[in-house]
Amino acid sequence: MLKFSESLKKNDAFAAVYQEKKSFANRTLVMYVKKNGTDRNRFGFSVSKKVGNSVVRHHIARLLREAYRLNEEMFNSGLDIVVVARQSAKDAGFHEIESALLHLGRLHHILK
Repeated sequence: MLKFSESLKKNDAFAAVYQEKKSFANRTLVMYVKKNGTDRNRFGFSVSKKVGNSVVRHHIARLLREAYRLNEEMFNSGLDIVVVARQSAKDAGFHEIESALLHLGRLHHILK
């Protein structure tokens, strides 16, 4: 269970983060970040049908959720974070996903 965060679920919330147009990407993931004016983070992820079937997409979503959960206290608070999985994510293991997530956090300067 996430201690400092909740998940983004509404399409409007995702759209608001995308509209901010602040994104960084690496081979595996793309991360969009927007300040939300609260003391909590809201974390959402998107895995397109281009990446794979529902089993593959759900697996990637679980890896992303777990990578964020284990490193949650490293992220600054008050942010909406949307992570989009790229095609190469389907071949990535947990450690690759985790290091890609932290790499993007460092690029955005949102890690403590």
